[in-house]
Amino acid sequence: MPPDEIEIVPLERPIAATIDVPGSKSITNRALLLAAMADGRSVIDGALLSDDTRQMAVALDALGFAVDVAEAAHRITVAGRGGAIAAARADLEVGGAGTAMRFLAGFVTLGRGRYRLDGNARMRERPAGALIDALAAIGVKISSERGDGCPPIVIDTRAGACLGGAATIDASLSSQFVSAMLMPAPLWRDGLRLIAAGDTARPFIAMTLALMERWGAASNVAGDAITVPGGQRYRAMNFTVEPDASSASYFAAAAALAGGTVVIRGLGRDSIQGDARFIDLLKRMGARVTWRSDAVEVIGAGRLAGVDVAMNAMPDMVPTLAAIAPFASSPTRIRKVGFIRYHESDRIRVLATELRRLGASVREFDDGLEIEPSHLRPAAIETYDDHRIAMAFAVAGLKLGGVRIKNPGCVAKTYPDFFANLAHLRHS
Repeated sequence: MPPDEIEIVPLERPIAATIDVPGSKSITNRALLLAAMADGRSVIDGALLSDDTRQMAVALDALGFAVDVAEAAHRITVAGRGGAIAAARADLEVGGAGTAMRFLAGFVTLGRGRYRLDGNARMRERPAGALIDALAAIGVKISSERGDGCPPIVIDTRAGACLGGAATIDASLSSQFVSAMLMPAPLWRDGLRLIAAGDTARPFIAMTLALMERWGAASNVAGDAITVPGGQRYRAMNFTVEPDASSASYFAAAAALAGGTVVIRGLGRDSIQGDARFIDLLKRMGARVTWRSDAVEVIGAGRLAGVDVAMNAMPDMVPTLAAIAPFASSPTRIRKVGFIRYHESDRIRVLATELRRLGASVREFDDGLEIEPSHLRPAAIETYDDHRIAMAFAVAGLKLGGVRIKNPGCVAKTYPDFFANLAHLRHS
């Protein structure tokens, strides 16, 4: 059982480490779904094995798919059914896995049955109305069980699977709503013409379309309009997941903050993950960054400059930036991320609260934060069962003594070995 809290031991010398981070959660969960929709057996290597991806694998098993997880090899094999879903009824419990909740809502439109999607208490607070409305617009019988636009969500396709069509979706709260519509669309008879309205994390939509193409489905993007022809097929394949750029951000930030060199293997200049651009943001703050085809090197001098940045394209990186911002020599302003109030926690409020607990000067806005250079003090950080809050403030603890992270086990959502890997920086 994980401890109730863990104290982060500050670094005593510059970092000199080569890091291997686990596979991308975003890519793994998309790959699992695409493999299930493909014709035949797919092998996914380098897969992330965490709470979120296990929730997706368990849900696919409940829907009648053969999913084999090889823990030691970080390999998942999925026997795809070419767009068919065997189960005519399923109650799918996904805990706090937002990708699983949203993606499965689109996926089960391929079946002929009644499917109920539910999650933990926080998931029941996370709005899904935009996705519900968009699926309803193309003829899917779908509803929020409690009528509040949040899970549990019920999809009833007993009268017939979705045929597709045209819809507009408000993607301002989550790009995952768009991806949930896109992935099954090639298998709908009429395909999909989707207008993605609202300011959202476009790199994640681009990631979805790129992975769909890898599995054999064509699409076209013209401005906010995405067209996916119907009647296509996904092909089974052997696929390797990139290292997770979000997980890499903590080690890159550690080098920039504490000084020294971190090389992150497997994350190259051609990454399809938008969060990889966070490393270039560290360059703006003063780090030296060298991208290679198969790795990235970050060298920090332990001195940072503040930045003024819209982070709607990489919202999961907001906690990482916020946690190191008080150490900078000038203010940091984070903009255009109001929608992260609906993530695993209200991340804007939580970040402001915990930064102030450390003694930082913070202004909270509807869409972000302004963080001043500050003299900080030790504190125990509340994590709100939010993995990214825990990992981000752990990085701050490498510079500031006395930082304790409560409920460190919450990192199992995406990075079960995070604290063990972070400790490696002290021994490198």
